[in-house]
Amino acid sequence: MIELINITKTYKMGEIEVQALRGIDLKVQEHEFLCVMGASGSGKSTLMNIIGCLDRPSAGIYRLDNSDVSNLNDIQLAAIRNRKIGFVFQTFNLLPRISAQRNVELPLIYANVQAVERKARALQSLERVELSDRAQHKPNELSGGQRQRVAIARALVNNPGIIFADEPTGNLDSRTGLSIIAIFQKLHSQGATIMMVTHEMDIALHAERIIYLKDGMIVGDEKIAHPRNAAEELSVVADLDHDELKDAIKKHEK
Repeated sequence: MIELINITKTYKMGEIEVQALRGIDLKVQEHEFLCVMGASGSGKSTLMNIIGCLDRPSAGIYRLDNSDVSNLNDIQLAAIRNRKIGFVFQTFNLLPRISAQRNVELPLIYANVQAVERKARALQSLERVELSDRAQHKPNELSGGQRQRVAIARALVNNPGIIFADEPTGNLDSRTGLSIIAIFQKLHSQGATIMMVTHEMDIALHAERIIYLKDGMIVGDEKIAHPRNAAEELSVVADLDHDELKDAIKKHEK
């Protein structure tokens, strides 16, 4: 599904050039659940922006579904994003004055989908994240976890080939974060391809594969033989206080 060949990205700041990516080679197969990890400044956000067609590489080849998208213009990249990619961000990026349903409909508006179909698909997408009963609530009437579910529903509404999640649990407590990862794992089991950025190893270990970045280069590529199961972890800690969450997970793993 995704193939990067010797991808570089250089930013010019006056007379200074900063190399954010240095010769990235990467393949992601359809239906993978991959996590990207790295310290601040390692290049993970730049990498995800290029793979997500939000930016172009300075050099190298990027193939998405066997099509070279390395040198497409902004309009062409926007069309690919709207058809093939769903985004979930740490800060949710929901419009505050409209309902959850209307927030989920936004990608369909850009795709010129008619109103009746938009509503039906938005409600179906909210159902997939178990939030259809909050369809008419505005973001400020929802918890952080519920807002992130709305963001996931919005990412799903166009049936994209791949979902990009940038620190999707970063603004959530541990238990709520686990519930979000459980949703991603459920979507993955249904056939979704997921790429997620996180700095938390506890979160990354729920993926099938972890890519490690440092100084703009891939320094590690690890297959996870037995990814942790977020739904099982949630059931173990269902009756525990928040402060006991990590200890309960460790005991469950033993």
